[in-house]
Amino acid sequence: MPSVSFKSVFIAVLLGTAIIVAALLVNSRRPSVETAQPSADLVRATGKCAECHARETSAVVHQFERSRHAARGVNCLDCHKPLEGQQPMEHRGFTLARSLTAKNCAQCHATEYEQFERSRHAAPSWAAVRGTQGFSPEQIELGERFHPGWIKRPPHPVGVLEGEVATSSGCDACHDIGKPNADGSFGTCTECHARHSTSVALAREPRTCGQCHMGPDHSQIEIFEESKHGVLFTAQREHFNLNANPKQLTTVDMPAPTCSTCHMSGLEGLKVTHNPGERLAWYLFAPVSTRRPEGNSGEQQMKEVCLKCHAHTQVENFYTAAEKVLQNTNERVKGAQDVVAALRKEGLLDDAPFNHPIKFVEFDLWHYFGRTAKHGAFMGGADFVQWHGNYELARLRNELDSMAEELRAKGKGGSGPVTPGDARP
Repeated sequence: MPSVSFKSVFIAVLLGTAIIVAALLVNSRRPSVETAQPSADLVRATGKCAECHARETSAVVHQFERSRHAARGVNCLDCHKPLEGQQPMEHRGFTLARSLTAKNCAQCHATEYEQFERSRHAAPSWAAVRGTQGFSPEQIELGERFHPGWIKRPPHPVGVLEGEVATSSGCDACHDIGKPNADGSFGTCTECHARHSTSVALAREPRTCGQCHMGPDHSQIEIFEESKHGVLFTAQREHFNLNANPKQLTTVDMPAPTCSTCHMSGLEGLKVTHNPGERLAWYLFAPVSTRRPEGNSGEQQMKEVCLKCHAHTQVENFYTAAEKVLQNTNERVKGAQDVVAALRKEGLLDDAPFNHPIKFVEFDLWHYFGRTAKHGAFMGGADFVQWHGNYELARLRNELDSMAEELRAKGKGGSGPVTPGDARP
């Protein structure tokens, strides 16, 4: 039997290695649409779903195929199977949950859900509009444990005034992020991550937050886009890695902040959280802002994020200036509230909400422009501190004082106190 020389073996191994390396290099150049395909097991598990949905709702199939869930081997039934407390339904040979909730996501993402459950995105968000409507006693107890007084409250008077149609199509569209579910959970993760894309990148997009955090009463997205942070994000968007692993996120991935960078991310070793209020110091949304119970800790955590880009003195000076705006705004709002409270004490106004124009002015003063001035100060939006904030506070205070004088003049003239439905200006 002829012997095989070492040279022949070496050449064969070398050629084999070269072919494998060449194949890997060629494969790495293939477009992702060819390489990012689901595994064979995933195809088998989801094939029957995709067989129909590729015809009936084709976009969701493609969204799922491109998702991290697909890459990790998650199949349709992993998410759509009914859990305890969820209403099942039969669907073409499968038993599915009639509707999915955050509980389905919590099967794998328990830590993230527990953080969300403690946040104001959960029970307080729904209660801010609907009061205790829909909550079980257990859900009320849980919400009150983390947010005392913010769950056991009546429905918001604006919703009552506008009616069910406006509330369900308007307010609920955002506030149902914390809607109580029959299975004991709150809300749904798809508000931020979308249903079939289940995307981290989508949740990191400022415009995702801006779906709700916008408009005159909470104009965070407008303020962000005016700020230097927002301008940098727009200019450098193509350099951001919004798909980066949350626990390995660096300033290379996020060279300028988005909403999630400051409020939630684990930037360079910081703790990741799904409680976006964890790093906040004040209740900026309140008429007169007070310090949060964990405000000192929240402020320090947020400052740690700031220090990734800014010097210590710059961070401290920024907070000092913002808190001056907050205190000044508190004084202006409290002054307006005192005017209306005095009219009630004099018997010229009753306690019913929104039954006289002056009550709308008082509400707009703090709910729109007081909030805007405070958010502008803490988010670097100078125009929102000034023209969209303090100027409007001054204008409405002038209007409120004039209306108070008219009420007192009419009261002295014997016209009596204002009652619900009174159409007088």
